Amino acid sequence: MSMSPAASAPASSLEALLRDRIRQFQGLDFATFMELCLYHPEFGYYMAPRERIGKQGDFFTSSSVHALFGGLIARQLHEMWQLLGGGPFTLAEQGAGEGHLAKDVLDAVAEQFPAFYQNLRYALVEISPDNRQRQQAVLTEHAARLSWCELEELAGMEGCVLSNELLDAFPVHLLEKQEGELKEVFVTLRGETISEELRPLTNPAVLEYLQSQQLQPVEGNRIEVNLAAPAWIAQVGGLLKRGFVLTIDYGYPAAELYAPFRRNGSLMCFHRHSSSDNPYQRFGEQDITAHVDFTAVERCGQAADLERLYFGEQYRFLMGLGFVEALMELQARETDERKAQALRMTLKTLILPDGGMGETFKVLIQGKGVGRPTLLCQRSMADIARTAAGLG
Repeated sequence: MSMSPAASAPASSLEALLRDRIRQFQGLDFATFMELCLYHPEFGYYMAPRERIGKQGDFFTSSSVHALFGGLIARQLHEMWQLLGGGPFTLAEQGAGEGHLAKDVLDAVAEQFPAFYQNLRYALVEISPDNRQRQQAVLTEHAARLSWCELEELAGMEGCVLSNELLDAFPVHLLEKQEGELKEVFVTLRGETISEELRPLTNPAVLEYLQSQQLQPVEGNRIEVNLAAPAWIAQVGGLLKRGFVLTIDYGYPAAELYAPFRRNGSLMCFHRHSSSDNPYQRFGEQDITAHVDFTAVERCGQAADLERLYFGEQYRFLMGLGFVEALMELQARETDERKAQALRMTLKTLILPDGGMGETFKVLIQGKGVGRPTLLCQRSMADIARTAAGLG
């Protein structure tokens, strides 16, 4: 089940560095390889200046589809602010990309909830110098509300930690079961070509993870183990004094993510809106992602006093926050029917299960020291239907 090596092409600076590291360490586990490809300070995909999001980039995110996505999230954040007493509120977003979600949230809060806006501090946790510069340019009008910081500097915060498509970009270990034994994928050289081979699984952290999550893939299956995501949620839970963690990403509960039918795992690469399962090409020029194990994130959150308040598909989350009503309102303002139809098709991308983002993307909300409130996003479909019909 090994993936195809890269075709012959001029070596990039990152490719040359990878070859040197592979020779130095007699092979790299896939997590180390993926971290270098994405986060090398000079050549990494997320670190070097490039267009990543939107038509000119490699992929779309929900926030790049329409500002309504951030506007609806703003409604949930406003309720969280009220639940915490209506005082100073820190909204910390890690991995904010170019800052478009932050802008849409801040625009909506400033317009709809001015008292919340005056109490809001928007803290961005960003390791990419390129992204930080883009965020500063996009968020100029909200400069008074902004700060950039390290994650550790949020210790004792009250508010909400927000992430949108962060955990899927954390490096993963690749495992494959062959002849009844779990093997780990190592990135090696075949001649001068970067390729892979299976080696005995000896990493104690990976073995401990598999045991704690009770994971045992079937013969021939490949899975990803994301050690960074549980470590991240544990750290966030320790930093948060009181408040919420709102995580949006594509993934599944463990039983579905590691189901026998998912033979090749979920690792995917994206380049100019084309996807492939081959990470051994376009080094530093393509995104590499893997679906999130939300069961592990929830379990490790519980150990850090984070209690699950909500988990569901993105379409349910957005509809609970008023997607249908907002769509109707936006359409009513549009006098050109062709533009209204284009708007409908654009916004449906956020909720459609097939070919859209509505089902693959999940939303997990965890709380600490907030009790068990019923959140706005948990509105029932019956209530949404009544409101849409004008009966609510």
